[in-house]
Amino acid sequence: MPSAQALMERLGRYPKVSLAVKPTPLEPLFRLGRALGGLRLWVKRDDLTGLGGGGNKVRKLEYLLGEALARGADTLITTGAWQSNHARQSAAAAARLGLACHLLLSPARPQAGPACTRGGNLLLDRLLGARIHRLEQDEEPMAAMERMAAELASQGARPYIIPRGGTCLLGDLGYAECAVELLTQARAQGIHLDRVVLASGSGGSHAGLVAGFHALGEAVRVTGIAVRASAQEQRPLVARLAAHAAETLGAAAAFKAEAVDVTDAYLGAGYGEPTELMKEALALAAGTEGLLLDPVYTGKAMAGLVDLVRKGGIGRDETVVFLHTGGLPGLFAYADMFP
Repeated sequence: MPSAQALMERLGRYPKVSLAVKPTPLEPLFRLGRALGGLRLWVKRDDLTGLGGGGNKVRKLEYLLGEALARGADTLITTGAWQSNHARQSAAAAARLGLACHLLLSPARPQAGPACTRGGNLLLDRLLGARIHRLEQDEEPMAAMERMAAELASQGARPYIIPRGGTCLLGDLGYAECAVELLTQARAQGIHLDRVVLASGSGGSHAGLVAGFHALGEAVRVTGIAVRASAQEQRPLVARLAAHAAETLGAAAAFKAEAVDVTDAYLGAGYGEPTELMKEALALAAGTEGLLLDPVYTGKAMAGLVDLVRKGGIGRDETVVFLHTGGLPGLFAYADMFP
């Protein structure tokens, strides 16, 4: 297994731009841990990566935009939900680097009010200068992005397509790097890290952490709380992404897909749909720690953490880090969930 230094040297082979404020803080959640029966609980504040309101996608974008600039791109194209955090962070990165940005966004949920259809991340997308395009209900996002790229190229632009969530090998490497950062911080604070809990959506952050810990030979369990798809769909997706990243990091031989830990018990009716456990978890994190989460990703991830602790799925003898992937702007778009 490569050392942390060797892993960082491998990552250094890829072009990269500096966009994130790093390292992000690793902070104790003493009051929330006590509320959960004495759990040793910490939070990795990737909501504080800085650019455009922060969030986990900035780590991915450092590698993706490194490649984009190396290819001479002048235009970014990406896709996501109507209130996509990834789209907002991509728009911010484009603004920082002087690139044009086109966002192809899926329609808002039918019952959404004005806060969701115009506010939250969408308001920030516009302020950041992105051009917003509405995908048709059944339109395949990658095909739509490829058509737009061809059209823009015919007009003289040099477009670069970023997949949903920035999830691909390059993007996932941003979270292999985060694994090194997190372990370095934990050791500096005398923490023996047992488990990381995070929202598992497009799967790249989850896969990158799994690959990074595996490459370092560290037995840290990464529990993904599925927020978009069933565990039956999510587990092989994350395993495939992690295996590709592990191979790139020089540690493919011993990787086992069974190491991927995913639960869909907190998904509820589907992506972006509220659950009572999510609402409780948001209130608990805010009321005990002043820690603000969002309803789509981190709220459901915290709901999973809280419920797993209460039911014994996470032992109170474990040291757990909750990876806060950001998303606060989206909270304001879902105000109707909190009457």
